[in-house]
Amino acid sequence: MARILIVDDSPSQLMGIRRIVEKLGHEALTAEDGAAGVEVAKRERPDLVLMDVVMPNLNGFQATRSICKDPSTAHIPVVLVTTKDQDTDRVWGMRQGAKAYITKPFSETDLSEIIGQLLVV
Repeated sequence: MARILIVDDSPSQLMGIRRIVEKLGHEALTAEDGAAGVEVAKRERPDLVLMDVVMPNLNGFQATRSICKDPSTAHIPVVLVTTKDQDTDRVWGMRQGAKAYITKPFSETDLSEIIGQLLVV
């Protein structure tokens, strides 16, 4: 069982992603904006982060960059889970350090596959 941090400012998205994560047998940690997500990642050291992009305080690109550049959290893979579906957004997200990028709405199967790929050691 892995510990997965879900960072999203939408309660309905947070609940939906949490349901998928727990259905896969993992523990779900949550944060409601990018700044809180960075803090939880530093404190809890999850095995994976599922990060929204459009959020208040610190957006998902900034939060991803912060997690991926900090030596204490750089080993944690970040998946951007967002409505931003332009190629430039995808490229920018990957340049911030994300290991994968999935656009909303997504299928449970697609998200489950990405989680499975990134948690394989």
